[in-house]
Amino acid sequence: MKPLIELINKRPVLSYRMTVHSDQGIQYQTNTWRQTLKKHHIFQSMSRRATCLDNASMESFFHTMKAELYYDHHYQTKQELIKAMKAWIVYYNQHRIRHKLKDKTPIKYRNLALGKVT
Repeated sequence: MKPLIELINKRPVLSYRMTVHSDQGIQYQTNTWRQTLKKHHIFQSMSRRATCLDNASMESFFHTMKAELYYDHHYQTKQELIKAMKAWIVYYNQHRIRHKLKDKTPIKYRNLALGKVT
């Protein structure tokens, strides 16, 4: 629940309903998880059983993160890995230009879609 609560507290105020997509893990089916989403007007989306394409965008993200951050790197501690992951996510969202996003970073593309001038 801790990462979900952190997400809820950090997300910007949105004029549309947020969606959280997950697999069918038991943790995503608990009453606590589902009620927390409902309380914060968050739509729950789950992959269908044995259908990885339902979650293709996140699978792609995690593949990219593993390829660029994890493979061929050896971290001495869990904290060192977490620090590297956090730095990489900032890089990915704020600096890494994506052709599929009209040659924009994910943050700039989101702001463009929301009509925000940056």
